[in-house]
Amino acid sequence: QVQLVESGGGSVQAGGSLRLSCVPSGLPADINCMAWFRQAPGQEREGVATINPSGAAWYADTVKGRFTISQDSANNTLYLQMNSLKPEDTAMYYCAADTRSTFRCGSRGPAAYNQWGQGTQVTVSS
Repeated sequence: QVQLVESGGGSVQAGGSLRLSCVPSGLPADINCMAWFRQAPGQEREGVATINPSGAAWYADTVKGRFTISQDSANNTLYLQMNSLKPEDTAMYYCAADTRSTFRCGSRGPAAYNQWGQGTQVTVSS
């Protein structure tokens, strides 16, 4: 059974930092892309960052320079280091994996990912 379990969310003040983790289990060895998405109330789910098997990363313009995506190659644990947080970063953050395609990762939307975690809430106060 495939599972993606996120942790590390919480409440912080603007300018603070959080580190999200996503521990996968049951995934095949040849994962294509892994990604972090977020969804604020009343908003569409949006891509935050993606990483491909070679470690190449893509970031949304809104988080570029503040967030860093990384992956532990030994166990595929996915991380998102979030610095200089802003109130507009408040959202539920989801880990996702594409285990079906071989397409380039980049900025592909939620439909490209077939495995999802339950999410972890990030709240940034001003």
